[in-house]
Amino acid sequence: MFFVDTIEVAGLGNRSYLAGGERTAVAVDPLRDVDRMIEAAVRRGVRISHVVETHVHNDYVSGGLELARLTGAAYLVPAGAHVSFERTPVHDGDRTAVDAAAGLVLRSLATPGHTPHHTAYVLEQNGTSVAVFTGGSLLIGTVGRPDLVEPRLTEELARAQHASAHRLAAELPDGTAVLPTHGFGSFCSSSQAGGSGTTIGREKAANEALTRDVDTFVADLLAGLDDIPAYYAHMGPVNAAGPAPVDLTPPAVADAEEIAARLAAGEWVVDLRNRVAFAGGHVSGSFNFEADGQLATYLAWLIPWGKPVTLLAESAGQLAAAQRELVRVGIDRPAAAATGDPSAWVREGETPAAFPRATFADLAARHPGEGVVVLDVRRESERAGGFVDGSVHIPVHTLHRRLGEIPEGEVWVHCAGGMRAAIAASLLDAAGRDVVAVDDAFDAAGKAGLTVRTV
Repeated sequence: MFFVDTIEVAGLGNRSYLAGGERTAVAVDPLRDVDRMIEAAVRRGVRISHVVETHVHNDYVSGGLELARLTGAAYLVPAGAHVSFERTPVHDGDRTAVDAAAGLVLRSLATPGHTPHHTAYVLEQNGTSVAVFTGGSLLIGTVGRPDLVEPRLTEELARAQHASAHRLAAELPDGTAVLPTHGFGSFCSSSQAGGSGTTIGREKAANEALTRDVDTFVADLLAGLDDIPAYYAHMGPVNAAGPAPVDLTPPAVADAEEIAARLAAGEWVVDLRNRVAFAGGHVSGSFNFEADGQLATYLAWLIPWGKPVTLLAESAGQLAAAQRELVRVGIDRPAAAATGDPSAWVREGETPAAFPRATFADLAARHPGEGVVVLDVRRESERAGGFVDGSVHIPVHTLHRRLGEIPEGEVWVHCAGGMRAAIAASLLDAAGRDVVAVDDAFDAAGKAGLTVRTV
């Protein structure tokens, strides 16, 4: 018997895995907060004998080095990866015993493309391939993006992705489960695909890398690449150097005076509450990144790297969950934090700031109209599918640097569903602009009577 447990990282759109038999197991691409992996092993009653990385990650800080240290496991990293710590280098074709009693062996397959050194690991039981951990190579319906290492290598790596996908398809049985690390919302995926599970056979029929010739595949892949989150530039070097252990103890408590002082010093004060609560009342100058949205991705993308951040949460549980999510992208220790609501976060005699929320139907009643600015903060690829006529386009991840480009007037800001519009509205509100957050699905724009055009 063998098992494979999946550890979901919904905010970052990734997965880690624990796979093994009755006594021992291997951890694949573990998160930085390694306690979740250790707890999974305890539940199974197994010892983690090996920790493996498919590649040096560009989208999150790995917990592999710390997990290996805590458990005494061998740490397997592709031999071609340039790292500064002791590890067991993995070469193409290497075989590693995982659980002898269960007949489990891990076989490495060189699958360059997402990175030059990328390696997949085939889980074999008594000589039969039962699963393959594909990291950022073969994903569900797509592949990992090839442009995160070096721009001059992008086309070469895209072609390598195609070849690696075909190698996996040729060497593994159709029934082999495909278990990728990326592709569930991660920006490491070249495109987003649905589905929670797949096999080699299904990918042969549906994956663009396996159904298109290499030239067509590469051309389409490169044409569809979106912006790279800014914080990715910091993840690879941190992982190559060897990440430090995390500290998840509660931050220092900030009162209203300290919150005001940190804002005055130019630091970031981030309100984690939902966008409805934030719009209804918040500390003037604070930014809204919902704890239940893609907090780590968008906060790490927008914040100037290394800038102190103070977190405001409605509860200790919300604060702890956000702190855990942020360490995964290298935002290690909040400068301070507070829990409760704006009545405790503003100084005596001051009142919380607020701004209105609206729907596309509300916007249709005002646009086009004098003094009304429609701001679209979606990505380029989303806007290409349709946009409100006359709208200004500034993707949310660039907005903090481009506030001066927004025309004078009342700014009605929208995205595809409301979360990014809330971030943008908070940035505009902090900058002193009159703002209305459109908290509505973009599909409703045309139905509301707005003119929607396509590129």
